[in-house]
Amino acid sequence: MTNPQLTLAEVEAIAREAHAHQTDKAGRPYAEHLAAVAEGVRERGGSDEQIAAAWLHDAVEDDALTRQWLDGAALPQPVKDMVLAVTKRDGEDLSSYTGRILATPGALLVKESDLAHNADPVRLAVLEPATRTRLAAKYAQVRRLLGLTEGESPTEQQVQANPAPH
Repeated sequence: MTNPQLTLAEVEAIAREAHAHQTDKAGRPYAEHLAAVAEGVRERGGSDEQIAAAWLHDAVEDDALTRQWLDGAALPQPVKDMVLAVTKRDGEDLSSYTGRILATPGALLVKESDLAHNADPVRLAVLEPATRTRLAAKYAQVRRLLGLTEGESPTEQQVQANPAPH
């Protein structure tokens, strides 16, 4: 008998609790970023698995949850794969990082939503100009490496780069 999978509401609660004492670069509660990324995935037509991955997308990277927790969590393997795909590794170059995202089904949509929220002009406006300029350039470079160009539908790109497994 297998353990039941965590629901989206449970994943959200775990993510909110794990990041409860963290703030973003603008000093806002980090859970606001997680909620925006999850909502962005939903708005872009993402699956429940992609929405769950969005809630957890920074958990391992930010040490909010451990890799061991993720490995043992009652989550579908594709959710775990997406979370690990978007988790930056120490010393990893951007081409390896973006290549892993592109090679992992579903991860591109999660990262696209993450980048969209990170690059939101309203969020960037509260940062110091040097930080704002540095981050905007970084986000644009990652978008280029992922093939996320302006004017194309992210869901079409996601489907082309990561066809759904049958």
